[in-house]
Amino acid sequence: MDTNHRSDPEIEAIRRSASLARKVVFVSGNFNIVHPGHVRLLRFASECGDFLVVGVSAQGTPGTMLSEDDRLEAVRSISVVDHALILRESPEAFIARLRPDVVVKGKEHESRKNAEQAAVDAYGGKLLFGSGESIYSSLDLIHHELRDIPVSSIRKPVDFLKRHGFSFDELRATVSRFKGARVLVVGDLIVDEYINCQPLGMSQEDPTIVVSPVSSERFIGGAGIVAAHASGLGAEVTYFTVAGDDATAVFAQEKLTDYGVRAEILSDESRPTTLKQRFRAGGKTMLRVSHLRQHDISHEVSDRMMTAIRARIPHTDLLIFSDFNYGCLPQVLVDGIIEDCLRHGVMMVADSQSSSQVGDVSRFKHMCLLTPTEREARLAVRDFNSGLVVLAEALREKSHARNIVITLGADGLMANAAMEGGTELFTDQLPAFNLAPKDTAGAGDSFLTCSSLALATGADLWQSIYLGSVAAACQVARVGNIPLEASDVVLELSDRRLSRER
Repeated sequence: MDTNHRSDPEIEAIRRSASLARKVVFVSGNFNIVHPGHVRLLRFASECGDFLVVGVSAQGTPGTMLSEDDRLEAVRSISVVDHALILRESPEAFIARLRPDVVVKGKEHESRKNAEQAAVDAYGGKLLFGSGESIYSSLDLIHHELRDIPVSSIRKPVDFLKRHGFSFDELRATVSRFKGARVLVVGDLIVDEYINCQPLGMSQEDPTIVVSPVSSERFIGGAGIVAAHASGLGAEVTYFTVAGDDATAVFAQEKLTDYGVRAEILSDESRPTTLKQRFRAGGKTMLRVSHLRQHDISHEVSDRMMTAIRARIPHTDLLIFSDFNYGCLPQVLVDGIIEDCLRHGVMMVADSQSSSQVGDVSRFKHMCLLTPTEREARLAVRDFNSGLVVLAEALREKSHARNIVITLGADGLMANAAMEGGTELFTDQLPAFNLAPKDTAGAGDSFLTCSSLALATGADLWQSIYLGSVAAACQVARVGNIPLEASDVVLELSDRRLSRER
């Protein structure tokens, strides 16, 4: 770092702290809510030099929503940040005085005009643009309420409630409104089979692990478990799907009936009912085997389904598309359902899981909520470089969705929503609530179901995704797709459980 600049207390403090550093890096921004995209950018910046300085925009800067002190504290809590300050001048003016070796901005700024470029050119610095690469470690965010050793594996951050102005009492009241909500679920039926095995050792003939099956259990999966979750949470549920003419379909029909779901399963003899087997030993899955067909259902079956769904839509409060890209939801059927829902004012939400390069969640237009994983969002907009906020906004524009929630596995989620009464977007994040999940397979389905039910019964997005996160935490605490019940969520929000969060 060049030290030939006028004396200034802030600059001098940075100089003293960075005296042994070879390269100083500077990043600036509003940092309303420190979300995973920010963490990636800051981690990228920290790898570009030896001492990372972050400028947080002062109160009143366009786009700032929270107090400057709260935003500064959040940035300082990130371990890769060496020095953070409130920026009371333009970034380029501060850069001209600090003269850092490297200035880093988000990848989305690369094709734009950047005022910082002239500032770094004046003294021979560099302006770099951080990538939005999707491989990264767990979030390095430190919140005071997460520092204590947890009593249970589920921890619920209370700062989020304060930030968005709601309480646990309101969340419990929202769950009580689920009862009687009329839900229509459409999507692929899957049956999951867990085969528990006793490991015997390594084969002497070839390098193969040998196990002996001990027991097996089948669960409803796919869109079927979404319907079962909705029923368990108190809704009146009708479920439309397609299955083969086989024993697996019979099992699914009986199980869904037991769960209180009115299941309309159309038979298609050209495709067996999708069965996914998981061979497990020692609490871990060793091998997965999928028995399935992925071709689109026939026009005749699609027309029959559309006719049946059209008759139900006027009597529906919420329609959930749960798509696994196994051919149950051809585009003509999706478009027809959306058109009818728009005509009758029915709220729609969607999730489209992509197990390969196949899948495009943006084909579900005009949804109130889309909940893709980061990979699914990137596949939909064909963008594998931009940061998470840019990614969410691109998906929103392409799909015309109101709210985008990008799920990030062990790192929780990032939500991107339009502010009430305007076009300005607001981004926030939640960590994963369950610190020791036993089976993560059902997290997305339980999150989608509970969040969308909350939206449909009057909660705002922030309350809805909080409830969805509680539901997901409850679901991953057990092995297998067992439907949630309202009592599971309410218990986790009870006064006895909440005493652990304070």
